[in-house]
Amino acid sequence: MEPVSVFPAATVVISIGIIFIMVVLANSARIVPHRTVFIIERLGKYYATLEAGFHILIPFVDKVAYRHSMKEMVMDVPPQVCITKDNISVEVDGIIYLQVVDPVKASYGVTNYEFATTQLAQTTMRSEIGKIELDRTFEDREKINMEIVAAVDKASLPWGIKITRHEIKNILPPDSIKGAMEKQMRAEREKRAIIAESEGDKQAKINRADGEKQQTIALSEGEKMKRINEAEGRGQEIERVAFATAKGIREIANAISDKGGEDAVNLRIAEQYLQEFGKLAKTNNTMIIPSELGNVAGMVGAIGKVLTATRAQAQAAAPAARPSGQQYPPLQRPPHQRPPSQA
Repeated sequence: MEPVSVFPAATVVISIGIIFIMVVLANSARIVPHRTVFIIERLGKYYATLEAGFHILIPFVDKVAYRHSMKEMVMDVPPQVCITKDNISVEVDGIIYLQVVDPVKASYGVTNYEFATTQLAQTTMRSEIGKIELDRTFEDREKINMEIVAAVDKASLPWGIKITRHEIKNILPPDSIKGAMEKQMRAEREKRAIIAESEGDKQAKINRADGEKQQTIALSEGEKMKRINEAEGRGQEIERVAFATAKGIREIANAISDKGGEDAVNLRIAEQYLQEFGKLAKTNNTMIIPSELGNVAGMVGAIGKVLTATRAQAQAAAPAARPSGQQYPPLQRPPHQRPPSQA
């Protein structure tokens, strides 16, 4: 009888044992990624929270019950129909941002914190939309988002969840309401256009009236200055003519008072008399002439006497009538024209 070898059986047992040990070690060793935590249960009860790194668990005693990411997560809030304060149905959806801050509470505080958070965001959104009218839903998005964040964050505090923000994606009213809103917006734009046009026309009229006012004022000021200048010019003209006339009269008076002045005046008067008398035969002018045309010398002499008497009266009255502050000084005659008595 041949002996039976036990080596093949022992080899199989050892191989199975090595494989079993390797499987156990593989299941016991855990590598936790960065920003991730593992919740460890020992014999069905919470034992520890493993953070990033390499960890060894007790086989058949410890197990990884939950895995949580500590990064901020984004979840869609499904669309839902909300009724506004003025009884208008609108379809609203959104996005909610949350983060796990306490892995233990997130594991044992609620069954599914993602589903619970989205449901709570939906109910809060319906409540906030029902408080305002349709027109304000588009204007008060920021306020609605803040109210949703405050309500969901307060409710999710026992779950170890932090709600960072919420954003409304779409607010979709019914097609009939859309048509009415478009008509309203069109009417509002036309109203603003008419108001803007009227304001522009009003401002244009004000500007034109102001321009006409300024033009009238400028014209009146110009006319005023023109009349002032003309009056000053006429005054200076009258003043200078009077000064020139007075100067001429003084020169004539001085010339008459010189030697031979009266004879010269008589001769000049006779010449003018003869010239005017000679024009009677050439024109149809009407003149008053003396009854004795031949007595020209007598007429000239009479006129000379009248001039002499007038000059004497003027010289007598001149000192009394001349004002104390005489504007124009008396004219000084050249030495060769002075009378012998003054030379």
